[in-house]
Amino acid sequence: MPFRSPPFPARPPAPPPSRRSVLRGAAGAGAAGLLAACGGRPDVVADADAGPWRRYAGTTLNFISENTAPTAAIAADLAPFTELTGIRVNIVTLELSALAQKVALDFASGNGEYDVVYADPYLVLAPYAPAFADLRAFQEDPALPRLPGGFGDFIPSHLDAAGRFRDGDKILALPYDCPTMVWQYRADLFEKHRDRMADDLGFDPMPSADSTWEQYYAIARWFNDRTDDVPYGTGHQAKQHDSLMCDFSNLLWAYGGDYFDDGPAVGRLGTTDPGRSRLRSEQAVAGAEFYQRLLSVADPASRTWDWDGVGSAFRSGRFAMCPNWHEYAAANEQAMPGKVGYARLPKGPARAAGMYGGTGIAVSDIVPRGRQKAAWLFLAWATAPRTQVGGLASKVGGGTPTRTSVYDKPQVADARKRPSKMPNMLSSDAVRETWKPGNIGLRPKIPMWGECDTALFTEVSRMLAGDASPSAAMRAAADRIDRIVARGWVN
Repeated sequence: MPFRSPPFPARPPAPPPSRRSVLRGAAGAGAAGLLAACGGRPDVVADADAGPWRRYAGTTLNFISENTAPTAAIAADLAPFTELTGIRVNIVTLELSALAQKVALDFASGNGEYDVVYADPYLVLAPYAPAFADLRAFQEDPALPRLPGGFGDFIPSHLDAAGRFRDGDKILALPYDCPTMVWQYRADLFEKHRDRMADDLGFDPMPSADSTWEQYYAIARWFNDRTDDVPYGTGHQAKQHDSLMCDFSNLLWAYGGDYFDDGPAVGRLGTTDPGRSRLRSEQAVAGAEFYQRLLSVADPASRTWDWDGVGSAFRSGRFAMCPNWHEYAAANEQAMPGKVGYARLPKGPARAAGMYGGTGIAVSDIVPRGRQKAAWLFLAWATAPRTQVGGLASKVGGGTPTRTSVYDKPQVADARKRPSKMPNMLSSDAVRETWKPGNIGLRPKIPMWGECDTALFTEVSRMLAGDASPSAAMRAAADRIDRIVARGWVN
């Protein structure tokens, strides 16, 4: 089956329409004010005599999404939702930066073209949080279906990172996908050379909870120097691109660095005022120094690859291991059945950390209230346990469950071992270990993150090119980020 790229930004978008125009309307005059001023799509009429799922039959909803695995699976099998509700759904899929601009334009105009929005936490949710409906109102509405298992069935770190912004009570999105960076390695080669590596290196090379980044580096060098099975030991997504920020951040956190003070809270709930960047710290510089050293022994093409590039190169046999998004397990299993293993990323002096990149789906508060209620039906169905199980087995992709209860289902638990009809579940042990509070890596959820991301990966790319030392790169990135944050979050 064709592989669907994990849901991460290819590059932060160009500056969208003024956030001031969006937020002044959504937070100040309110969605109704925007609609009165700009027109907008007409509301839908509810059939009060129909059951909760059929009340909005005949409605057509518009869902704008990045081209992700769960959306591909849902788009391929919308018939069950239409049969259940009588609602049709038009799905528009775009690259993330284009999606962010489309959503910003829709909010600024007040047209309300999109009822359901793939609300990336960093490029959509944080900048435009007031333009999304609080989903608690729909869950508490006796006339509407309730979420099976309630909000509490969603994995807590996902609900916070993908579903909330600043306010710990409001829920603005339901966790929809959850790509997470893990250690992917050629289990067949590790088994083949395990004894030799252990003798040469002085430690068991098999990935475990005790594995360190220094050991990862030593394993990479061993494959470079001591075997011809693969040309290189490790490969990375180190292109001057959002992927470089993701790859580097794992080391930044592992070495005790962070982007801002109280980094876990800034990543979990978000803020509009994160303060000065911490990238000048000794810990951040130490992480950058190690990352530079690690890339010096990696496949030289790493600096040309994003996550798709490194994933394809891994499957083609160029190197023995890499950090990458766990949802590449499906493609790995197709290309190299039974040959790939998965583990939590190694630990550094401070902790282990794996970048989380999940996103929620949200209801636009710009559309009329009847449309919002119809959109809630889609959210409830799209994130339901049955739908998530179906997505796991989809022939066109399918995401990884964001609900705790799904992992307890016998067919899902059985799929964690080969042969598996749900290949993404082969990485689930590594992923669920990474989601623990001490291991999850959460980038800053701030409205200006797109610009900060660009500043970071630009300076780290200069470091990898030899144009800046690690300390100079971190200082330059921190200076740029401080200027971005100082300008404020409303353009």
